[in-house]
Amino acid sequence: MTPALMPLAAEAPQINEAATAFMLVASSMVLLMTPALAFFYGGMNRSKSVLNMMMMSFGALAAVGIVYVLWGYSMSFGNLQDATSDVGGIFANPFHLFGLSALTDASGAARLIDPFGVGVWIPEYVYVGFQLTFAVITVALISGAIADRVKFGTWMVFSVVWVTIVYFPLAHMVWGGGFLSSSANGLSAKLFGVTDGLASVIPIDFAGGTVVHINAGAAGLALAILAGKRLGFGKVAMRPHNLPLVMIGAGLLWFGWFGFNAGSELAADGVASKVWLNTTVATCAAAAGWLIVEKLRDGHATSLGAASGVVAGLVAITPACGALTPVTSIILGVVAGGLSAVAVGLKYKLGYDDSLDVVGVHLVAGLWGTIGAGLLATGTGLFLGGGWQQTALQVIIALISVVWSLVLTFAIGLALKVTLGWRISEDAESEGIDQVVHAETGYELGGFPASAGRSAAARPVATASQVEGANA
Repeated sequence: MTPALMPLAAEAPQINEAATAFMLVASSMVLLMTPALAFFYGGMNRSKSVLNMMMMSFGALAAVGIVYVLWGYSMSFGNLQDATSDVGGIFANPFHLFGLSALTDASGAARLIDPFGVGVWIPEYVYVGFQLTFAVITVALISGAIADRVKFGTWMVFSVVWVTIVYFPLAHMVWGGGFLSSSANGLSAKLFGVTDGLASVIPIDFAGGTVVHINAGAAGLALAILAGKRLGFGKVAMRPHNLPLVMIGAGLLWFGWFGFNAGSELAADGVASKVWLNTTVATCAAAAGWLIVEKLRDGHATSLGAASGVVAGLVAITPACGALTPVTSIILGVVAGGLSAVAVGLKYKLGYDDSLDVVGVHLVAGLWGTIGAGLLATGTGLFLGGGWQQTALQVIIALISVVWSLVLTFAIGLALKVTLGWRISEDAESEGIDQVVHAETGYELGGFPASAGRSAAARPVATASQVEGANA
């Protein structure tokens, strides 16, 4: 649901304490998703780079959390109470709400906001916090495509630049009343006309199919190509080193995702309850779909497949969760699991090293969820009595999101490759990025603890053969 341009109330609005409490819980759940992703990605990685993989998620949390308060919220939603802040429907003025000082009055009381214009007023700080967690997890998702081989410093710079140039504008376009929203000035209104001040055909992206998953998946593809393949890619088995950690991460992601999807309703109401149920059954169906493909293709169903199917289902239902029924959610989910199970093998055929299947899961399932909403949405879906317009709009928005993220990420990544460089040295990659870059190891190697409380120079160093042996 897209926030509407919200005129200030003639009378002082009253805080909705139930909605505020709901949003505080939902925001905390979404925040948990980034450490959960660190578990998920960390377990999928090799043991010699598990800490670096987890650090990329925590690094994104640190960097994006700061810039979101400074200019991210202003760029994404700064026009909600002032239309003049909008810049061509692409982004809002980054200086309009810079540092959020305008969100309090002279007494220090927080300004209230009713994003959907339905009389549910919450502190704008709560809305800022909720949206902040979305920006963080989107950046963290990208890291899985370039595991094992990139400089941590370059990743940190990339996180700030990418979220500013790519994420904030797309969030504004889709959710902030911009070009891809239901605004009377948006793309849908230009294509299909306006009814009662809004586009006649409302774009469907309830919680982030375009802004989060297509965006992160396309960015991951661009960086995987730019960073190049890991040493031994396609020749040496690079198995997940800790599958229990993967499954713990997937479980925590599933839990946090209820805040992600149901929280996007901004109130504990009937829609939120439907979203919760749709999210659950779509995820169950996607896990089943992935396992069926594995069994038919490989002869066995795996724990990694179950965890990956869970994530694929969560991704696919994200844009569609408010527009489907539980039955159509099951259909959407089982197709998502099967598609992603097939798609993760494309990297070997096409020759790009998407280390942890960001493209196969987030881009593919995100595309299917966004387009599938146009096919299965109650009332407007092509398969359920609607016309072709909803499906066509969903396809157009999905393609625009892919091109937006792919082109801009490639430009940013190329600029960083020329200036800072992406790759660590071959020796460092072979020895293990944890030990060389962070002076730590995730597990005891060579008879010394992972964090010995001594300087890196004083610690005994595990040889490359020892590190490789741990990953056999």
